[in-house]
Amino acid sequence: MLNDGFLDISIDPLHPMSPDAQLTFQVEQFLFREASLLDERAFDGWLALWAEHGHYWVPRSPGQENPFEHISIFWENAMLRETRVRRLLNARNWSQQPPTRTSRMVSNVCVLGHDAEGRMIVSSRLHVSEYRLDLRYLSGRVVHKLVESPEGFKIALKRVDLVNCDSVFTNIEVFP
Repeated sequence: MLNDGFLDISIDPLHPMSPDAQLTFQVEQFLFREASLLDERAFDGWLALWAEHGHYWVPRSPGQENPFEHISIFWENAMLRETRVRRLLNARNWSQQPPTRTSRMVSNVCVLGHDAEGRMIVSSRLHVSEYRLDLRYLSGRVVHKLVESPEGFKIALKRVDLVNCDSVFTNIEVFP
């Protein structure tokens, strides 16, 4: 539920950790794969990376504490992510004529620890070059909360704190 004030959106680990090289590599590969799926517009594959009740959040102001009492650029559950993907892929979507093209660079990946529910908290930096009639850049800090599943990691929360989150934007159609 989008307005569930009890949803744990904290990004500071309660249980810090020093991961081994293998875990760090696995997390990096997961984040690189996510970026690649988005750049390739393989949105169904990207949707499959999410946990059932996962949330995608792009705050509207620096240091925003929650999406419940403040407006956000994005605050999406599974239904809203799927709706956005279907709209992006619809051949009659005028805002995607021509389609947005992106190139993402993920760096500075740090496995920070676990939250109260045992979800792994991972921080990284993101730079996105986006082109649709004009070139623009988006960059910022990303925090993922990951859960392990038989298929590998799943995203329980993805928070993208854009450097210029409080700027005036033209439509952001794709996922930063």
